[in-house]
Amino acid sequence: MRHLALALALVPQALPAQPGQPAFTDRSAGMEDQVYGGGWTHFVGGGVAILDCDGDAMPELLAAGGANPTRLWHNDTAPGGDIAFTALPFDDPGEVTGAYPLDMDGDGRLDLAVLRVGPNRYYRGGPDCAFTDATAAWGLPERDAWSTAFSATWEPGNDRPTLAIGNYVDRSDPDGPFESCDTNLLLRPEGEGYAATELSPGYCALSMLFSDWQRSGRADLRVSNDRHYYVKGGHEQIWRLDPLTERVADEGLQRLMLWGMGIASQDITGDGLPEVMLTSMGDQWLMYNRGDHYEAAPYATGATATRPFLGDDGRPSTGWHAQFADVDNDGIEDLFIAKGNVDQMPGLATEDPNNLLMGRADGTFVEAAGEAGIATMVRSRGAGLADLNADGRLDLVVVNRRAPLEVWQNATPGTGHWLEVTLQQPGGNSRAVGAVIELRRPDGKVEAREVTVGGGHASGRAVPEHFGLGDVTRAELRVRWPGGAVSDWRPVEADSRLRLAPDGPDGAGLRTLP
Repeated sequence: MRHLALALALVPQALPAQPGQPAFTDRSAGMEDQVYGGGWTHFVGGGVAILDCDGDAMPELLAAGGANPTRLWHNDTAPGGDIAFTALPFDDPGEVTGAYPLDMDGDGRLDLAVLRVGPNRYYRGGPDCAFTDATAAWGLPERDAWSTAFSATWEPGNDRPTLAIGNYVDRSDPDGPFESCDTNLLLRPEGEGYAATELSPGYCALSMLFSDWQRSGRADLRVSNDRHYYVKGGHEQIWRLDPLTERVADEGLQRLMLWGMGIASQDITGDGLPEVMLTSMGDQWLMYNRGDHYEAAPYATGATATRPFLGDDGRPSTGWHAQFADVDNDGIEDLFIAKGNVDQMPGLATEDPNNLLMGRADGTFVEAAGEAGIATMVRSRGAGLADLNADGRLDLVVVNRRAPLEVWQNATPGTGHWLEVTLQQPGGNSRAVGAVIELRRPDGKVEAREVTVGGGHASGRAVPEHFGLGDVTRAELRVRWPGGAVSDWRPVEADSRLRLAPDGPDGAGLRTLP
């Protein structure tokens, strides 16, 4: 009773029990030895890549192990059934911190960018989830660093992606680790390989995301940095690509100094501009995108998630991976935040459950992780929400430090309608990274979703874009393709999966692929 009373005092807005309340079932059996472990260099990282690598529309998982093995888990689930995975062979390079799926070579198959303590590795995807190390073949540099962040975009005129690599502490600095942050790298296609440019100064990056934040047709790189090691002088960063310059505070940006760990992005206000969630020690920062500046959401929004909402540990929380997603398909975006002490930092909560913040129509959030059954007290790191059993509901994967991987099947009753959309286009950018999918509901409300690679905490997804529709059974959809072409609106039916490609020379049409 003491714990319950304290939890209610900490989170007065916690959801009461009610029909349709989020619920998850543990499907982690058989994966108990998938643990992210290791010493100091694996206090951070611990990501998971979610991708369909065998073409059956059932996503697989690549889970980072740190000092332990990194494994590829094949999805054995029957559509609509209980989620189950088995391990597949994977050429584990060791010391893996995270991974991101993307189509590097434009052949239509998903490849993998694998981050490491040591030289990163890039794997070409083949049939039946076979992956081959293509780092040298693709001309990518093999710098010995401590990589903890990644993002990718396709610059105009390029068939191959531009890659951003975020590096943490410079392990070779004898005066470190404090104030010894490594520089980050921008890798651009050049000839048959890649040319590396340092993004300096670096402030110990733990997350990166390329996005067209102002919907100007240009992707900028947001970098979230860890104040624990940059100590002073550092801040959150945004880099322009052309010309390569860092945006500064007098351009409408707040100069934020955070213990930055993760980035999530999604338009939740309906104006077409993506908001940003920045995880940290203590407060989690939801920033409204006002076009020419960002505005911090007020505390009453319920997204700050400052302290544990369960248990009797009242010290500040530590946020890692964050993701917007509609868990109950009610048409309102929810927010998941992975939580966990770095290791044994005394000023921060040790028992720090993950958050599942359910979005409400007035723009506020209410906590539901406890009622949903996912509020474990282990040290969580990377994560991802994706439909793992093709039932139209988003399931959850969580990587934990010194504790087993968690797989949670969404068992929420009475969920709303849904739509899943995958884009495909000719050329090297086969999955249309940078495209914006717009869904227009019968009441005129438009939800905009950008296809990106990056963000989170050491965790990436290449899965269909998922829209919750509530009680809506028909809507309209259009695509703003990379390069500027905009399709016409077309009707779509609820509870369906669409693969769409541009049709016609101007891209005004949308062709449905099998």
